[in-house]
Amino acid sequence: MSMLRHRKKSPYYGVEIIKNLDSFPKVNKEDFIEKSRIGGTVTVIAYILILWIIVHEVRYYFESHVDFKFMPDKDYDAKLRLNLDLTVAMPCSSIGADILDSTNQNMLKFGKLDMMDTWFEMTSEQRLNFDDIRRVNSYLREEFHAINDLLWKSGHSITLRKLPQREIIDSNPPDACRVYGSLVLNKVAGNLHITAGKSLHLPEGHVHISAFVSQAEYNFSHRIHHLSFGDSGVGIIHPLDGEEKIADINMALYQYFVEIVPTDVETFLSKAKTYQYSVKDSLRIINHDKGSHGVPGIFFKYDISALKVVVTQSHEPLLKFFVRLSSTLSGVFVSAGILKDCILFITKKLERTLYPEQKKNGVSVEKVPEEVYSL
Repeated sequence: MSMLRHRKKSPYYGVEIIKNLDSFPKVNKEDFIEKSRIGGTVTVIAYILILWIIVHEVRYYFESHVDFKFMPDKDYDAKLRLNLDLTVAMPCSSIGADILDSTNQNMLKFGKLDMMDTWFEMTSEQRLNFDDIRRVNSYLREEFHAINDLLWKSGHSITLRKLPQREIIDSNPPDACRVYGSLVLNKVAGNLHITAGKSLHLPEGHVHISAFVSQAEYNFSHRIHHLSFGDSGVGIIHPLDGEEKIADINMALYQYFVEIVPTDVETFLSKAKTYQYSVKDSLRIINHDKGSHGVPGIFFKYDISALKVVVTQSHEPLLKFFVRLSSTLSGVFVSAGILKDCILFITKKLERTLYPEQKKNGVSVEKVPEEVYSL
């Protein structure tokens, strides 16, 4: 009885079958690569450009960027901290500082602002310090759009130097009052004001008793050393820091209209919930005979924005980086190949025109072997 002996099939038998199905034409590499000076030059330029692109793309990937989002502020029950430090050109015994918000709550629930007698005219050291604050804050406000990314990424809050203490005590009695401190307010619109006369708190509000202060003594010239809301935050600029107003008339009404924007900062170096604000100011002279009614003084009328700003710092996704880099490099290769073909085409046309005899004899000017391969 004869038995058929079957040869064991190779484990690569299936791969060989698939390989035999390849119907694409095969060309020897040496047959379709044309060596030329032009191709070599374009290749070198393309490689240099590719290397430059890779270096800059990697640097761009490691650089973070700052994103801004606006969303409704739902933290209705949060408290608003107000930080104030200013000097008014009237003695502390002649002025009163109060705050009243839309809930009509008593100011005593918010805290207390301290008052200290001082002199409105500053020493040379204090004037130099105050002018530096004005100059720096003015620069930050004007150039904020150019440097805001740097400020947000710095991880440090913008804290200007405090006014130094007076080293030489003036022999004249104090003629000004420094009002400073912090208040914890309701997160609603309100009005902080400094005007003549001490305040008397009543169940329905408060009144300023200014009968003991002559209008001739009114002088609401003032310097704002610092005004901010919330805790000190990264990248936050306080527009009123270093503001100075000199009144040339005693019945002056200074008004600051402040729009407060809640701001959440989430960078790689810090996280904070704070506030930034914008401000508009106006000056009005009180003259009852001419129909300009009101109370002379310094008024800060503030309101809270219904939207908050969320500032985040982030990197570009790694997948997006690779996709962009691959597409850019592919475009360079394709463009370099097209450029090389165009130059070769133009060169051959010029060669046929300028050297017709050499072309008939089979001699080509531009076809010179080179060690560098074209794309």
